[in-house]
Amino acid sequence: MAFRAVHAEWGTVFAHLPDLGCGQTWETVWKVKPPAPIVCAECQHPMHAKVSYSGLRFFAHAPHAPDCEIALQGESEAHHLLKLELVSAARDAGAHAELEVRAPDGSWRADVLATDPAGAWRMALEAQLSPITVTDITARTARMREDGVTSCWFSDRPRPPWLGTVPSLRLSTTDNGVVVAEGLVKFARGGWAAAPQVPVADFLRWVFTGKVTPHAPHRQLFYPQRQLAQVWTAPQYAVAESAYLVEEEKGQRELEELRALAAAKAAKKRAETDKRNAVSRRAALERATDAERSARRLHRGPAGEGWHARLMTRQGVREAVEHLAREHGITATAGLSITDHRWGGGMPLIGEDGVPVAVLAPESGLVNGEAFRLLAGMLVLFTTVKEKKRFDRNTRSRRKVPIDGWKMEHTEVVPVSPPIVKAPSKAAVPRCRRAAGPCMCPEPQLTAMISGQPHLAEPCEHLTPAAAVYIASCRTCGGVYDKAWRCIRP
Repeated sequence: MAFRAVHAEWGTVFAHLPDLGCGQTWETVWKVKPPAPIVCAECQHPMHAKVSYSGLRFFAHAPHAPDCEIALQGESEAHHLLKLELVSAARDAGAHAELEVRAPDGSWRADVLATDPAGAWRMALEAQLSPITVTDITARTARMREDGVTSCWFSDRPRPPWLGTVPSLRLSTTDNGVVVAEGLVKFARGGWAAAPQVPVADFLRWVFTGKVTPHAPHRQLFYPQRQLAQVWTAPQYAVAESAYLVEEEKGQRELEELRALAAAKAAKKRAETDKRNAVSRRAALERATDAERSARRLHRGPAGEGWHARLMTRQGVREAVEHLAREHGITATAGLSITDHRWGGGMPLIGEDGVPVAVLAPESGLVNGEAFRLLAGMLVLFTTVKEKKRFDRNTRSRRKVPIDGWKMEHTEVVPVSPPIVKAPSKAAVPRCRRAAGPCMCPEPQLTAMISGQPHLAEPCEHLTPAAAVYIASCRTCGGVYDKAWRCIRP
C-alpha cells in the first residue's frame, strides 16, 4: 500500500490530497481506461489507483512487481493515517512537508520530511506503530543526524517501549483531534510535570521556532509519568532545572558541612567525656583497692582465712575465678571487702596485685554513685545469661548505663550430655565389675559431678585439684574411679 506515485505528465501525485497535489481529481487516475500512466517512485513499476473498504485511497503495484521496498513494507492504514496527520500538522505549522522522502544515498527514508522554507533546517517526522528495538530506532536516528536531519518519533500506542530513548512523543486522539499525550513536560516544584495536551500542529510550530527542544532530564518526572531518558520542553525549563540542581548541590554541600561540624563537635565532647570518665573510674578503682587492703588488714590471721574460705564457697565464685583464668589469663580470688557499698551488692574479685579485676553478680538497684563509677570501668560477671540480661534490662530502664556500655560476661557453661554408651558384653570387659565399688575397667569412661553439673573426664598421671575435691565415676560399670583424673574441656 503506497500513497505516492509518479504520473508521466503531472509528476508526483499523492493519493491523500483532494487534488492529488497537482491540480487533478482522483477520478482522473481511478478506474480509467486506458489506465493512468502512473509508476512507483522507487522501482518505476506501473501502479493502479485503488480504494480500500474503509474508503482509503492508495496506489498499488501492478502484477509482477520487482522487490520494491514500498511493495514489501505493506504499510498499514493506521500508519498512513498518522503520516497524513503529521504532514498536515507540519504544513499548518509553517513548514514545507513531503511524504516518504529518501536520502540521496538511500541510507534512510523519512515518513514525513519537514523543511524550513528558508532552508535553515530539516526534520524527519517518523510514525512508528509497529514494534521496533531500541537499537534499531537509535541507529536510524543517528543515520539521519549524520546528514543534518533531526527527527521526532511519534506513536499512538499506549506504552511504546522505546519512548524517550530518542526524541519522541506519544499521541492520542481526542474530540479536539490528535494531541500530544506524553513526552512534553515543564519544570515545576523541583521536578518535571506533564504539560497541557496540545494539538500536534502547535507542538511542531514550537519545535520549528526553537520554543521547544529535546532535553535529558536530571530530576524525576512526577507520577503518573514514566521516567523518560529524553523529553521535549522549553529552554527556560531546562535552565530552571540547571539552576535548581546548582542550588540543591549547594544546599547538600552546606548540609554535609553542618553534619561534619556537628560530628566533630560530638566527637570532641565525647573525647572530653571519656577523659573525665577515665579519671573518675581510675579514682574509683584506687579507692576500691584501698578499701580491699583495709579489709585484708582487718581480717588477718585464722579468722580472716576462714572468712575467705567461706566467701570462696559462695555460689558462682569458683566458676567466676575459673572463668577469669580460662578466658582472660587472670588469677583472682574472692575479695574481703564484700560488705562495702561500692560493689553494688556483688562479690569483688581481686587480682594477685590486690587490685580489683571484676565484680560478680551486682544488684542493679544498688548500682548508684560510687558503685556506678567503679562498675562502669570494670568487668561485670554473672553466673547465667539470664542474670546478665536481667541486669542490663533493669539498668537501662533506670538509665544507669555507662556511655560506652557495660562490659559483661557470664560464667555459665552449657553442660555436654555424656554420650549414650551401650553396656558392653562380658567378653568385651571380662574384668569389669558391675556392682558399686572401685572401677576396674581397662578403659574407663569417666564423668565427674562438679557443682551439680556433669563433666566429661579422663584418667591422667598426676592428681589434679578437681580430682582432690570431686569424685569421678565410670559410665561403663558405674564404679567409683579412685585414681588420678582430669576434666575434658568441651
